[in-house]
Amino acid sequence: MLKSKTFLKKTRAGGVMKIVREHYLRDDIGCGAPGCTACDGAHEGPVLEPQPLDPASSLCPRPHYLLPDTNVLLHQIDVLEDPAIRNVIVLQTVLQEVRNRSAPVYKRIRDVTNNQEKHFYTFTNEHHRETYVEQEQGENANDRNDRAIRVAAKWYNEHLKKMSAENHLQVIFITNDKKNKEKAIEEGIPAFTCEEYVKSLTANPELIDRLACLSEEGNEIESGRIIFSEHLPLSKLQQGIKSGTYLQGTFRASRENYLEATVWVHGDTEEEKEIILQGLKNLNRAIHEDIVAVELLPKNQWVAPSSVVLHDEGQNEDDVEKEEERERILKTAVNEKMLKPTGRVVGIIKRNWRPYCGMLSKSDIKESRRHLFTPADRRIPRIRIETRQASALEGRRIIVAIDGWPRNSRYPNGHFVKNLGDVGDKETETEVLLLEHDVPHQPFSQAVLSFLPKMPWSITEKDMKNREDLRHLCVCSVDPPGCTDIDDALHCRELENGNLEVGVHIADVSHFIRPGNALDQESARRGTTVYLCEKRIDMVPELLSSNLCSLRCNVDRLAFSCIWEMNHNAEILKVRFTKSAINSKASLTYAEAQMRIDSAAMNDDITTSLRGLNKLAKILKKRRIEKGALTLSSPEVRFHMDSETHDPIDLQTKELRETNSMVEEFMLLANISVAKKIHEEFSEHALLRKHPAPPPSNYEILVKAAKSKNLEIKTDTAKSLADSLDRADSATFPYLNTLLRILATRCMMQAVYFCSGMDNDFHHYGLASPIYTHFTSPIRRYADIIVHRLLAVAIGADCTYPELTDKHKLADLCKNLNLRHKMAQYAQRASVAFHTQLFFKSKGIVSEEAYILFVRKNAIVVLIPKYGLEGTVFFEEKDKPKPTLIYDDEIPSLKIEDTVFHIFDKVKVKIMLDSSNLQHQKIRMSLVEPQIRGISISADTPNMDIDEPERKKKKCEK
Repeated sequence: MLKSKTFLKKTRAGGVMKIVREHYLRDDIGCGAPGCTACDGAHEGPVLEPQPLDPASSLCPRPHYLLPDTNVLLHQIDVLEDPAIRNVIVLQTVLQEVRNRSAPVYKRIRDVTNNQEKHFYTFTNEHHRETYVEQEQGENANDRNDRAIRVAAKWYNEHLKKMSAENHLQVIFITNDKKNKEKAIEEGIPAFTCEEYVKSLTANPELIDRLACLSEEGNEIESGRIIFSEHLPLSKLQQGIKSGTYLQGTFRASRENYLEATVWVHGDTEEEKEIILQGLKNLNRAIHEDIVAVELLPKNQWVAPSSVVLHDEGQNEDDVEKEEERERILKTAVNEKMLKPTGRVVGIIKRNWRPYCGMLSKSDIKESRRHLFTPADRRIPRIRIETRQASALEGRRIIVAIDGWPRNSRYPNGHFVKNLGDVGDKETETEVLLLEHDVPHQPFSQAVLSFLPKMPWSITEKDMKNREDLRHLCVCSVDPPGCTDIDDALHCRELENGNLEVGVHIADVSHFIRPGNALDQESARRGTTVYLCEKRIDMVPELLSSNLCSLRCNVDRLAFSCIWEMNHNAEILKVRFTKSAINSKASLTYAEAQMRIDSAAMNDDITTSLRGLNKLAKILKKRRIEKGALTLSSPEVRFHMDSETHDPIDLQTKELRETNSMVEEFMLLANISVAKKIHEEFSEHALLRKHPAPPPSNYEILVKAAKSKNLEIKTDTAKSLADSLDRADSATFPYLNTLLRILATRCMMQAVYFCSGMDNDFHHYGLASPIYTHFTSPIRRYADIIVHRLLAVAIGADCTYPELTDKHKLADLCKNLNLRHKMAQYAQRASVAFHTQLFFKSKGIVSEEAYILFVRKNAIVVLIPKYGLEGTVFFEEKDKPKPTLIYDDEIPSLKIEDTVFHIFDKVKVKIMLDSSNLQHQKIRMSLVEPQIRGISISADTPNMDIDEPERKKKKCEK
């Protein structure tokens, strides 16, 4: 049966287009119930259970299936994901609405429907002849969809009755919409709210904790006192933004001060980009990363950013007077020049809530079900939840979701989602850091894995089409020890004409991951492989990352090769790109490759190739540095793990060899060569990578630090910076140059991916290259897969597809890749920090030499070269007499009593683990030398109040 559907669509230019689509209705769509003779053979994918007995419900004693409406799916997804909830019918109408309203929930519901153990069945009611309904005259889309859901629920109950007279199967309609529920009951459909149904599951009382608390009225605190002003409706906000009355921006909460935040205004000028907000009422229930509308306050109400550190310590929700007292502390007299545009939140344009990890702060009131949850991220406010499991959840990491924030509640309302495990447990803390940094780390779904090649796999004749056979070449790989995802391999050989042929061979991942399929979509979503201290979160399934794409030795592998003809002075005479098949002759570590190069006794083909590569790499590096490329430094650490406990037993800075540099030079050269090629072919939609030059203000700290050591650092160009860093040496202080380079690294901007058709500035500042991209790591970076596809089309080795030449879609992809790359870096740093804590927990108190990196008003930030560890030594502590501190921003320096500290001064510090706050354990440092009365401590003096979590358990969240 054929019907037509007409709808209007807004075009990119702002016009309206009328679209008419054919809509087919069928009678061969299965109901999903096994044993249904009417639908026999029509079922596809996971089906419902024939006699669902669990969960047992006091409201519905008969076996039943559940049919939720859209809002239940959107707001109660945590309940639906619970293992206790099975046999759910998800209507096409509901799925389409969820897809339009929330991409994250849509992804979660798709994952649940793909889980065969859950028995969720997707019923395409919009194409079933008996369940399709047309929109009636005067009926809005929402009412039509509600009616469609009721029609499907009624059809199901009648259909299942026909199946068997003895069969007492029911379909229960779950809705939180009062009117929809009433209409369903009038029409003879068994219907309950989600709360009614969940509370009827007597065998699963823990499910009640997972219910989202939706009604803001009934869940407000008893006092009823209005704390916050009302949020304006979206229509008024949009009008105000259009007229300039309000400004739209991203709300960024402060980690250090819970009464302060900034809003970064979208699309505004640099000078007016940041608006400061101070005080609970001006923050007005906005949460970190929300898109908000703000109103600028009059200039006489502008404030300066506060230097006060304030963390929310209150358990008493009604103690607003205390908040007001704290807000007065923020408003100290300041220089007029320090005042910044100040505003208040008038409404929320888009909530960007996510599930939050943290700990329960159990209520002091015995038998209370209402408790405060303290998130691990200090930028998120405490959340009030109701739970019957408080005693069991104390001292454990849990996940909580926010449901809403009423005007008369000091804190938002939320619900318990999941218990992750004990605080301090390695698996639990790793899970927390992955969740908190939004690193996708769930196992790959069956839908994704279905696109992997079938094993055993080998190169076929079809694979060799448009591909060169280079298996005869003496190719080898050089990587860190233990590396299994080998992206790149190299070769160097002398040609008959006396020139050298150098090849960089990169895993041909794009051969296995085809555009648009589930494997490609998941790789794009993940964006990058994340390397933690003891764990690797792969971007692609292990079959590809550690096997079929990994360029291991003595096996045939598919590659994408960049081959240059060079003279002995490393000048490129020719370059060509080809898909290839290679067979690596050796998989070496950096140390093994270095040993071969240095050994006079070794002269085999692999060693000769390595020596040729190393010689050329030195010339290439020298030439790059002469052009102004920066050689910066950052202290990277390596943990040595106990083979049984997997706890860190040693911590060292990573040693870099010539072979590290050798591989790096050829990877850079390949990336630059490929960037030029894809930009020549696709000037509007090449995926490139740029590194913006830092603004001059970024260098102030570096210039001042060098000046304090009578050195001059010039920063007008990358070349002048590189040259002045090379000249900045001290015979009496050899580590000074490394410190300057570490400090210079902190001045840099973040490198980013971008689409060539959406930007004019292509320059890579750090590499002093006019153009650059990423081509050499497609196993661990999705950007490289796109670059491979562009290059393949450019050389005629593969065909294009629409998304590849759509610059707007490419720009959106770049945005996600930049976010994923940044979050991966943060997760890696958090993993290093956690393992550093474990190391010092077992090692106890240690005293080491350190160098000052930064001078603050009441502290110094130091670097300990032995461990590559950075930390802060504070000179003001609670409940101790305050020393006389004189801070000079110009030099910069900090005078304490009669001792003056400058950047790069050598000091001695005591390092220990501070476990007084279970949620935020940290490495704490105290000054040992130079000796300052009342400040310095003896190297062997234990600090009695550092490791006493038991005594301070009640204060652990404060």
